Amino acid sequence: MDKPNYKSIGYSRANKTSKTNNDQLLELKKDGCCIIFQETINTRVKKQEFPQLMRALSELKEGDELVVSKISNLGSTQIEIIHRINKLQKKGIQIRTLDGLINTRGLGDLGPVLIGLLSSLAEVELSLSREKTIQNIQYRKETGGNIGGRPKTNPAKENLVLR
Repeated sequence: MDKPNYKSIGYSRANKTSKTNNDQLLELKKDGCCIIFQETINTRVKKQEFPQLMRALSELKEGDELVVSKISNLGSTQIEIIHRINKLQKKGIQIRTLDGLINTRGLGDLGPVLIGLLSSLAEVELSLSREKTIQNIQYRKETGGNIGGRPKTNPAKENLVLR
């Protein structure tokens, strides 16, 4: 069997609650990744603060392949993941998940088209979500409903507060 003429770079991420990503590392090694970046993160950390993912992405060149155990390792939201895949595809970088959900190399010429379609659908979903939120806030304002924030206190309780 011939060795492929591209690098397979793996990325493994575990959150603080699971505390280990050993299973992901074993799968990535078994799959033949030549370099594996790994990190354990707090799920509340912003995406820019995933230093090992950023290192893995900077290591990739055109024709290379990023391998992750599951697609959720590429970002913290659906839209972020789709945009990241789209960006990588535009650079000629392939993406593959060990669970078989995505293999852009296997899609051939349809890869960019499919990712573009998913990206468009993600934008539509975001737009609809914003629209529903605005409508919900407007409805609550009109009907006197709670729109968030701290509840107001009455004057008697307010006089008891030490300032």
